[in-house]
Order: sequence, then C-alpha cells, then structure tokens
Amino acid sequence: MSDKTKRVPAALVKGFRDFPPEEEIARRELIERIRGVFEKFGFLPLQTPALEHLTTLLGADYGSENRQQIFNFVGPEDTEIGLRFDLTASLARFVAANRELPIPFRRYQVAPVWRVDKPGPGRYREFLQFDIDIVGTSLVAADAEIIAVMAETMSCLGIERYEVRYSNRKVLNGLAEYAGISQGAAGDVFRVLDKLEKQGREAVILELGPGRVDKSGDRIAGLSLPKEQISCIERFLNIAETSHPNQLDQVSGLLSGVPVAKQGLDELREIDLFLEGMGVDRAKARVDLSVVRGLGYYTGPVFETVLLDLPEYGSVFSGGRYDHLVSRFSGQPTPGTGSSIGVDRFLAAALKLQMISPRKSFADVIVTTMDRGRMADYFGMASELRASGLRVEVFLGDTRRIPKQLQYADRLGIPVAVICGSDEFDRGEVTVKDLLAGQKQSHDVKERDEWLKAENIQVTVPRKEMISHIKSLLSRQQG
Repeated sequence: MSDKTKRVPAALVKGFRDFPPEEEIARRELIERIRGVFEKFGFLPLQTPALEHLTTLLGADYGSENRQQIFNFVGPEDTEIGLRFDLTASLARFVAANRELPIPFRRYQVAPVWRVDKPGPGRYREFLQFDIDIVGTSLVAADAEIIAVMAETMSCLGIERYEVRYSNRKVLNGLAEYAGISQGAAGDVFRVLDKLEKQGREAVILELGPGRVDKSGDRIAGLSLPKEQISCIERFLNIAETSHPNQLDQVSGLLSGVPVAKQGLDELREIDLFLEGMGVDRAKARVDLSVVRGLGYYTGPVFETVLLDLPEYGSVFSGGRYDHLVSRFSGQPTPGTGSSIGVDRFLAAALKLQMISPRKSFADVIVTTMDRGRMADYFGMASELRASGLRVEVFLGDTRRIPKQLQYADRLGIPVAVICGSDEFDRGEVTVKDLLAGQKQSHDVKERDEWLKAENIQVTVPRKEMISHIKSLLSRQQG
C-alpha cells in the first residue's frame, strides 16, 4: 500500500449488521420452513422494490411516529423517495395498480425493511420481515385463517409452548367512545396501551396521565388524560387482563350501548367458531383483549404470537385487519388482513430454543488435494459426487498438508472428507474419513495426528464404491 493510499476503516454503518455464513444458512433454513407452511395454505410469492415514492409511505394511517422512521431522500428526476419501513404499504400500492389480480389476493413476501430507529441490543435499522396477507375480503373468516396459519407455522417449526393472542380494534374504539376519548386522540392512547406487556400496567397508566421516567432515567411525556377517562380504561383492563371464560360477556356489559364494541365482540366470537372448525388448539390460540398493536391502520381483529419460554422476545408473529390502505391508491374499498414475522428476532429465538442447528457450510463432502498434479482428477471426482446429489467442495487453499485441510473442513463442519494421493489413484481407491466421528474422538486424544490415523474414522474403498459408501456414512451420521 502506497503512502498516498489511505486505509479504509472496516466499519459498519451504525444500526446495521453483517450475517456471517452460519447465521445466514440458519436464516435461510428458517425461511424455507415458513415458506412451506404459507404455500400449503395457498399463499403466492410477491416481491416489490425497496424504494417507494414518499407519498406511498406517508399514509396518515401510519401515524406520526412511523413517518419519522423513514429513510428518505430526493432521488433522480427530483423525486422524493424512501426506503420501505414495512411490506404492507408496498402491497397496498401493488394491489391498487394491478386491477386484474384475482381477488382475494393471497400473497407472502420475505424482504428487508428499514427504519430510522435508536439502535440497541438486538435492535437494528435494517431487518428482515416475512409477511402473509389476504387482500380483497371483508370476511372475518380470513382473519381466522391468518391466525390458523400463525399457529400452524409455530407447530411446524417444532415450537410447543406458544400462544397466538387476538383481539379487535373495534372493541378498543368502543372503549375510547365509552371513555369519552376523541377519535383524534384515540390513536395515541392505543399506542400507549400497546406497551402493556413490555412496560407493565403501572407504567402505562402513568403514561396515559402525567407521564413517567423510564429505567434509563429519560422522561416519557404523558397524554394528560383526565382521571375519569383513565378510570374507564382501568375498568376495561381489569377484565381484559383476566382469562375468565365469560370475559367477552363482561366486556359486552361494560361497553353496552356502544355499537362498534358489540360488532368487534361478535367478530371475536366468530373467529373462535372458525378456529374450532379448523381444529386449531384452543390452548394455543385465544382471545386477549389487552392486545392492541400500535399501528394506526388496523381496523378490526389484531393478533400476535408470543413464545412462552422466551417472553422477553415479545411478539414474534403479529398483524391484523386493515380496511383502508388500498383505497388510498384506488379510491375503491379493498379490505385486507395479514401478519408478519420479524425473521431476525425469530431466528435468535429459534437458535436459543435449539429449533435449528447452525452450520457453517452446505457441503456434505470435502475433496482434499494433496497432489496438485492431479487437480483435474480431483475436480472429476467432485463432479461425480455432485452428479449423485451430494454437495461437494474441492479444497483450493495453498497448503498440501492433509491435516491442515481436514482442520479447515472441521472448522466448517463438513462431515466427510475424501483423500486420494497418487498411490490411491493408481490402485483405483479412495480413503473416506468420517470427520464427525473424528471430532468426537479428538476430545479423548491429545495428539491430532493420532485421531487422524484412527481406523474407526476412515476406510479405504474401491473408487467405484466411493459414492455408495459416502451416502451410507452420511445416513448413519444423520440417523
């Protein structure tokens, strides 16, 4: 490097992160499992651009907090554009622009989104979302099916202890009317109530009133609601935070005379009926009237999923009904409902629950290369193995030493190695080494060269038996 060349710091932009191969492999595995569930229910893939017109993203229904979270700038042709902060606004724009779509339109999409947010542990400004939506139907049956898909996804991922909890924004709108809170102020109240699980009831009540000081010492401004209005909300929470079998009837009595609340409660009873018809375990999916969901565009049922063994992760799969987003573009009523997985947060939970075993390589086999004069033969061997359906890496590092090459394979977790020198080529043989067994034995053997030579982890076989022997070895490893 010349004196005139300045070294560039290898620094990440604040709030962003890299995903090394072992994490990206695990992320892809998780995505493919989820995709399989979504496709089983008939959802179709969609991709939309990362950049949208700022007017597409600045819908009033998103609320002022979300508008402040958009990465935005002036692009070519002096166009005001922004990075999407969720996938729903882009979906609404797509549906409005494509009138020929079969309705209802059932789609899934997995893609990154960006938010100008305060970075913190596990909190980044770029993250991956995986959404499902049904657009173009007002039937509550669609909301029930979204909930069923959420439960099916958890079960198919091997998670036993979870809950899909659901409520209805119409009930909350009824609460606002009962408490005498104006429609304009209700959105702010709902965003505070959405903090119930994370902050606790005492903190929420303070934030509805005079405000509070958070754990970091920062002052959180309150909404300064009158005591009478806060008392009305507390009476509702006294019912909502219980699991009484007559909970809906109790809320119906509290909010009697408020038609929108009755409509929301009737819809929840309908959802219960549909979930029972779909065979959804009612211990895993239940009404929870404390579920709010903070976004302003929700108009009906709302739902979220929590992992009972990792409650600190919050909701990992959540959403709700939105009936006005598409009409912003089309002018036509086009209701919709959907739910979203925060893939990165969910991946962290999946790894902690050991649902996924992280791996650093896709390769089943590494072909070592001790004799550089036979590279063409090594490539031919690898091609033969790949043609049989195996995933194979040929070692292309500078060292010819087999122990070093096997150490490389160990670091990547490659389970099988093929070793072949000039003598083996002349005899028509190959040596196959079980690297997983070698790793286990290495715990009991101090010298690495000892276990590399151990008879029970390697065998020399005729070249024509190479494929069958490796497949049999891989099958034993997996079984």
